[in-house]
Amino acid sequence: MTNDRICKPSRLSLLFAGLALAVAPLGALAAASTAHADATDDAFTAALRAHGITHESDQSEIMAGHLVCHQMSMGKTEEQVATDVMNSSTLDGDNAGFFVAVAERAYCPEYAGQ
Repeated sequence: MTNDRICKPSRLSLLFAGLALAVAPLGALAAASTAHADATDDAFTAALRAHGITHESDQSEIMAGHLVCHQMSMGKTEEQVATDVMNSSTLDGDNAGFFVAVAERAYCPEYAGQ
């Protein structure tokens, strides 16, 4: 003989389940918007600092590094990207070139040396 029970959820448990479903995406959104550095980001920012290059925040530095890769993927040369970096920052030509090289090694090594 089998014992088949069907339990009806209470109104309170339905309320909590609905609330949990409604709030869950907000937690994911908050986690996604929270900036956190990984080992690659840490190495990238450390290499720049060791060379005397700083930005207003690590996050802006990391975003600029990823932008280098985006520009490379669009077909720009290292020199063109370095010129863009120089024109959009206070870096001179040597430091802009260094920034591009470090960004390539960190985030898009497939473009390094092109």
